[in-house]
Amino acid sequence: MRVEIKAVNRAGQLEVFAAEHANVDEAVNRAEDRGYRVLIARERRSAWSALPGSRSNFPLLPFSRELLSLLDAGLSLTESLEALVEKEQRAAVRAVLQRLIDDLRDGRSLSQALERQPNAFPVLYVATIKASEQTGDLPEALGRFVAYQAQADVLKRTVISASIYPLLLIGVGSLVALFLLVYLVPKFSTIYGDLGRDLPWASRMLLGWGGFIAGRQTLVAIIIAALAVLLWLAASSREVRKAVSKPLWRIAYIRDRVQVYFLGRFYRTVGMLLKSGIPAVTALDMAKGMLPAVLADGVVLARASVREGESLSEALTQHGLTTPIASRMLRVGERSGQMAEMFERTGRIYEEDVSRWLDWFVKLLEPLLMVFIGALIGAVVLLMYMPIFELAGSIQ
Repeated sequence: MRVEIKAVNRAGQLEVFAAEHANVDEAVNRAEDRGYRVLIARERRSAWSALPGSRSNFPLLPFSRELLSLLDAGLSLTESLEALVEKEQRAAVRAVLQRLIDDLRDGRSLSQALERQPNAFPVLYVATIKASEQTGDLPEALGRFVAYQAQADVLKRTVISASIYPLLLIGVGSLVALFLLVYLVPKFSTIYGDLGRDLPWASRMLLGWGGFIAGRQTLVAIIIAALAVLLWLAASSREVRKAVSKPLWRIAYIRDRVQVYFLGRFYRTVGMLLKSGIPAVTALDMAKGMLPAVLADGVVLARASVREGESLSEALTQHGLTTPIASRMLRVGERSGQMAEMFERTGRIYEEDVSRWLDWFVKLLEPLLMVFIGALIGAVVLLMYMPIFELAGSIQ
């Protein structure tokens, strides 16, 4: 199998590389023999693993909460996992937990057992557990992750709930417009063609479209489906997202709103990793995936600046990864030795700001969408019936 490894070399630099090995354990041993301190090692998945449904629906947050409660009650790690297996009803989740127990009984650490199931346990989770094993504070690490994930879920639910009604309006409006343009307009074009009367210019354009579509509905449906797939694949490409985001990033209002949203997630992730004992440079690299491509490039530059001896707050400020408030808070954190706390506090401030802005934006967007969709559908219907109105007027 091809194993991807994220490790720290002898110079303290983070490296990511992949190689063919019989299994993950062999890959880790080979890397450690070469002087690397392995953070993450997992089988590299194919591009098809990114398709919807390929990732496990393992309930990570409830699992972490329940495991933390059992450990606090005095049970050992293996006993806690066995208790979770006994109460679990879902076969897929039971299988994940049973594999963890089997790996622990084979002598592997919890982090090693977790990284053998990358579909269930993300890189950040494995890294947090791995760092806690070096200090012996697994319950504390689980508590940090639970608090981090719970807050992230609050923001995620806020974004989703704010998006549901606008997306519903857009979806229903688009379906109605497609029905009119693909089914109803072609029928009207046939009727008006038989009448042989002169039509208004706008109606001729619309009905010309209907005449072109008539008898080709299946082809149009295939083209629409193909375009949808191409758009989905393009949205999944980091290079395409980067190319699209750059011109949008030049619009100050959009840039500021998007930056605050992503930096909030980024700061809270870095704060959690720093609290787990992960070095700052490594934490920056691991949290980089929380950012869009435009901001992620700044993380690479900031990481290089930190390696050269620049302070973390100055490096982030220099490469556009702070706001004035965040920059001041991080400088205070460096002076007081509470950098992790300041990252988390700044992240919470950003997320609260995003929630307030979303509430205002949705209240403004909903009526605008209703007016736009109503006007679009009304215009199509009016253009279809305009020849009938003119015909009725000429008869009178």
